Amino acid sequence: MNELRPKLFDVMKGYTKEQLIKDIISGIIVAIIALPLSIALAIASGVGPEQGLYTAIIAGFFISFFGGSRVQIGGPTAAFVVIIYGIVANYGTDGLIVATILAGAILILMGICHFGSLIKYIPYTITTGFTCGIAVTLFVGQLKDFFGLSIDSVPSEFLNKVIAYAENISTINWTALVIGLVAIAIMLVWPKVTDKIPGSLVAIIVTTAIVYFAKLPVNTIGSVYGELNSSFPTFHVPALSMNLIQQMISPAFTIAILAGIESLLSAVVSDGMIGDQHKSNAELIGQGLGNIFSGLFGGIPATGAIARTAANVRNGGRTPIAGIVHCITLTIILLVLMPLAALIPMTTLAAVLLVVAANMADWTSFFHLCKTAPKSDVIVLVATFLLTVFFDLVVAIEVGVVMAAMLFMKRMAETADVKAWKYTDEPDVTPGEAEKMREIPHSIRVFEISGPLFFAAADQILAINSDKSTKVVVIRMRSVPAIDASAMKSLRELADRAKKKKITLVFSHVNDQPMSVMKKDHFVEYVGAENFHKNIVEALDYAENLVK
Repeated sequence: MNELRPKLFDVMKGYTKEQLIKDIISGIIVAIIALPLSIALAIASGVGPEQGLYTAIIAGFFISFFGGSRVQIGGPTAAFVVIIYGIVANYGTDGLIVATILAGAILILMGICHFGSLIKYIPYTITTGFTCGIAVTLFVGQLKDFFGLSIDSVPSEFLNKVIAYAENISTINWTALVIGLVAIAIMLVWPKVTDKIPGSLVAIIVTTAIVYFAKLPVNTIGSVYGELNSSFPTFHVPALSMNLIQQMISPAFTIAILAGIESLLSAVVSDGMIGDQHKSNAELIGQGLGNIFSGLFGGIPATGAIARTAANVRNGGRTPIAGIVHCITLTIILLVLMPLAALIPMTTLAAVLLVVAANMADWTSFFHLCKTAPKSDVIVLVATFLLTVFFDLVVAIEVGVVMAAMLFMKRMAETADVKAWKYTDEPDVTPGEAEKMREIPHSIRVFEISGPLFFAAADQILAINSDKSTKVVVIRMRSVPAIDASAMKSLRELADRAKKKKITLVFSHVNDQPMSVMKKDHFVEYVGAENFHKNIVEALDYAENLVK
């Protein structure tokens, strides 16, 4: 149960006043970083700007309080934009709430079942493929507001979106474009001045002031979304139906997998920065609770945010108190300053997300994999990328995982091999080989099996053959780490065939897992326990005695 105990309860022993001050300062700084990102990500996801803050406040609190990392900062992230936008477009806000709550429940179940370590079984090619795909989709999704295009309804599909942009290219708002370029310039230059205040916040303040005081004809959050709600989020249970729940299961599973991958990756990165060890299963439970309550209070899916978590560490945060302070600070901003957010230009928020999209895509790794990875891995990488861009993230992850699993099984099946030992008097045996080989009667045939024997390689067993003079077949299994039910079926068929021909099967060096399966299947009894031996020398001695 200690693995499920929140990290907060572990780190409070010996907590000092000095660390409290550092955590408070770091929490406030991280809240300032999270403010523009939370609003921008909510708008890009197709929901109201205040819902981004609701998520950072509610989900962020539960992730910090119940999670398994000392320094994790939770909230909305760019990875969810694509899937949230699709859910809202097709199923509305209630569909999003149901999917978020279901994803939270799946994450809690994963934590309770100790699935924290299973996230590592998602191949690197899949995570790289869908991350680059999300980056492209997010980047293209911001072009309407960045260029100030006049489009009543932007299609959710990638190709249709690009076509809509092309058809309305003549409606570019040049003023909005200039403001957007100014925002990008500030974000690129500001980190060279100082990293204490985020460049995105400086860009928002400067461009908002320019647009407001110069009365420029540029869309703002207020002109698009009207008056913003500055009250604390209220508890809301969505209208539930079995049909809606069934429709949301697949998106919820994708959200849960994404949240698990990103949060645990963030926890690993922060562990390296502070020299700590996170609790992966407690982290999944914290993420699950964060998403459930985010949905119930009007928020969107959340996970651990790598950039905000790293900023927390760099500014002195070392306990979950920093994450909780970050939530309290955002709550104060929501209640007091939210009406001012209505003045923020839409092109500036688009510029913030263009920079986020550019930074999140690891194109160096993508093209390196394309050049150096095995062909099967490249197929998975490119397929996941293209499916994310042209279809959606749910399809991309499902197809990517299935493809990776099938191609892995193909590779494993190719490693399985059955080789027959040669006799010393065979014409193709060289003098050097003959000296190293044991001389055995021609009435004994020896076969060595290598590699895992599972359903894709089970037919290899049936390659074991005999001739009219064969009385004993020795099967050496020292290089077989595991077998499954399909392989056992093939071994049964081999044993039946041997019995009909009055041939004795002798097994050498059967490893623990194969032996356990054979005993459960009563195969050892069927063949005879006396026909199983620890090594090849004992097996051959026994076989020679049988043919004397």
